[in-house]
Amino acid sequence: MTKGFISGEEFALWYATARQMAIAHGIEPGELNWLLQGWTDLDRLTLRLQDFAHREIALQETWENIQRGWRRRVEEKYPVQYLLGQTQWRHFVIKVTDDVLIPRPETELIIDIVQHEHSAFPPSNCADHWVDLGTGSGAIALGLAATFPQALVHAVDCSGSALAIARENAQLNQFGDRIQFHQGHWWEPLGHLRGQVQGMVSNPPYIPQRELAQLQPEVIKHEPLLALDGGPDGLQAVEQLIRRSPIYLKPGGFWLVEIMAGQAPMVAELLRASGAYQDIQIHHDLAGIERFVSARTLG
Repeated sequence: MTKGFISGEEFALWYATARQMAIAHGIEPGELNWLLQGWTDLDRLTLRLQDFAHREIALQETWENIQRGWRRRVEEKYPVQYLLGQTQWRHFVIKVTDDVLIPRPETELIIDIVQHEHSAFPPSNCADHWVDLGTGSGAIALGLAATFPQALVHAVDCSGSALAIARENAQLNQFGDRIQFHQGHWWEPLGHLRGQVQGMVSNPPYIPQRELAQLQPEVIKHEPLLALDGGPDGLQAVEQLIRRSPIYLKPGGFWLVEIMAGQAPMVAELLRASGAYQDIQIHHDLAGIERFVSARTLG
């Protein structure tokens, strides 16, 4: 619904100032265009050409809120995704608030890895169970539901606020009947699925506590600490997933986590040392960083 209009001349003056604010504070000016595509009727090309003269611009947000929102982005380093209330992830539009971590582009590769490895899975005569542990916004759960049309996906998070957002995203993307939501820590609420799960995927908190202060202000000031703090060495959650998952996964069940640069060799060694896994693999992201580790339970 349109919330007013502004003349192209007035908008052009503000836009020039807003761009300079971004540059002065080390923010990519393209973020301004991203925000304005959501809050006005301007498209990407018009914004790139700055072709604002001799027209009225329709506003999807009040002019006061647009100006206030951009100041907040610049001065408080508040993420654009939270201002817009949504982000794009794979082919999904994902609702986000500061109750959930903003889904990253590199995390999209989790679903690509699952799809690539799926050809090796034995065919099943019944609906498989897949699990997204620490679901946050529910993005990974959506990716799993789209990949496995016959599967029932279980999304787990200890945050009730995060689960509320994840449920909304499942409904918005027409997967409300394919994803079940459970509140609790990791495998804790899934006792009824012991030995029945085909695959587990997780993007757990993996930042070592000593490195949290070095994160970008957009992250450490505004995104939920619960989704970032991986304990003293960053592997607190990962170690628990390694230890507990064999109880819940089928023989030959798939295990996949995202981790930070430098952690993959340690995670692979922990999997080997547990004696419960085989086919341990390290996967790179598009920047060549060792970003994911996968394995299968013995079977």
